Amino acid sequence: MDQHEIMRVAMQHVHVLGAYEAEAGYLSTAAGLSQLSDNDVTAPTVAQMTELGEADGSVSVSERSWTWAFGLRGHGGLLGYILISSHSEPNEQGRFLLSTLVGFASAALSLAATHASQHDNADEMNRLRSERDAALQQLDTLRRDLHVRKTVDETLAHVAARGGGEDAITRALYELTGLSALIEDRFGNLRSWAGPDRPDPYPVRSSTGQGEMLRQAAREAGPVRVKDRLIALVRPRGDLLGVLALHDPESTADEHTLFALDHAQRSLTQELLHMRELAEAELRLRRQLIDDLLEGTDETTTYARAEALGHNLQRTHYVVVVHWPGSAADDSFTRAVEQATPASATRPLITRRSDRVVMLTEARPDADAMHTALVHELGTPNGAIGVSTPCDSPSGVPRCYQEALRALKVRQSSRQRSGTTFFDELGLYRILGPGNDIQELKGFVREWLGQLIDYDTQHTTELVETLSRYFDCGGNYDDAAAALMVHRSTLRYRLQRIREITDHDLADVETRLSLQVATRVWKIILGGRR
Repeated sequence: MDQHEIMRVAMQHVHVLGAYEAEAGYLSTAAGLSQLSDNDVTAPTVAQMTELGEADGSVSVSERSWTWAFGLRGHGGLLGYILISSHSEPNEQGRFLLSTLVGFASAALSLAATHASQHDNADEMNRLRSERDAALQQLDTLRRDLHVRKTVDETLAHVAARGGGEDAITRALYELTGLSALIEDRFGNLRSWAGPDRPDPYPVRSSTGQGEMLRQAAREAGPVRVKDRLIALVRPRGDLLGVLALHDPESTADEHTLFALDHAQRSLTQELLHMRELAEAELRLRRQLIDDLLEGTDETTTYARAEALGHNLQRTHYVVVVHWPGSAADDSFTRAVEQATPASATRPLITRRSDRVVMLTEARPDADAMHTALVHELGTPNGAIGVSTPCDSPSGVPRCYQEALRALKVRQSSRQRSGTTFFDELGLYRILGPGNDIQELKGFVREWLGQLIDYDTQHTTELVETLSRYFDCGGNYDDAAAALMVHRSTLRYRLQRIREITDHDLADVETRLSLQVATRVWKIILGGRR
């Protein structure tokens, strides 16, 4: 193959490297540069090329944004030029590929020139021919390698253009490599699998085994073989988001496989980062929405905002307030509350207020189930939950929030401080109003029942309980005596002693109401404490 043939082969390979065109070729002769006879007539003339002074440089070609003369050089100096153009200046990788092609072409031209000048030495000619063939073989290998890389880039770019997604990435990686591709989360749970031989059920690694695998993979740069898998960590800025792997029990993976896995890992990194950003943005919007609802906001705009988040505020909701002493109101506490909430058509709206978590949910919580779930998640039973009455519109959310707070406070002020309290089950306590606190209630009870409480404490009697049962039975002697399991005459005696000790007239309507409220508060709120 002479120099003209080598030049034509090199020019034919230019377009394989990207969106480039070989505009012209020039060979150095004893008389100066010689333009190849089949070049475009619009290419620069020999005189124009000579002006470069044997240096590489930019030249002007019509309808091309970028044209560059690449010098072909050997031991004897300039061997010629390849004029390459493109609609835009190549990036760093493009320049590297073009320079590599020019280098191979220069080597082949140098060998051909040497072959021509030393044709009388057959052994030298054979050696040079072998070197020339090797150079051409390297060029062909580079072409094939570039083709594979271009296929990988185009395939994954197509996946990204169509919205990406974990399943799309694993399918593309399986098609590119022929090996089953999979994605796991950081805990080893399977998120996506493409290809044959998927385990069923999928094996669950111990936390120790998972941690060791991740440490082993993190010690190396790029994909790492762990047993029968090639593993690439998805770890932008050191934050582990997941694991991308190829199932390769026969160890058939080559450099092209590693290249595809590395590029797929980059695509997955962008996908998972995008998903995280969307999730964080949605969380912020959901928290802003419930914060505005709790404070009171315009219903028209609120419906639109909720609809944009996939939440239907036209349905009945409940406000739930959760407080767990010893647990900071952080993201882990918030997630635990959300997971303990009964399933419904839409996710609850959830936010934090001071050391409490506040939630707006469609489903009415099950008192025992929700508290039990939170005990399991948080590891301690010392927590309380307050639940409002049903809320039918956004304008009612502030009221329901106060109800839930009231129910929570009642629970935390009662003898059994842990558990769930529903506002609509508070009975008489609901009419006492949200402004009362526990000290005021204690003072009220003391004012009306203090003498009886002291008497019961000193004499081990049950006069306060007797009065409470008497009122609960509507003042009926027979029912009250049966409830107390005493004789009717015993009840009459106790009521008389109550009149004597307190100096209260039980027949007075106002007195009876105050005493009845006091006994209910004493029993429900104070837990019958003396």
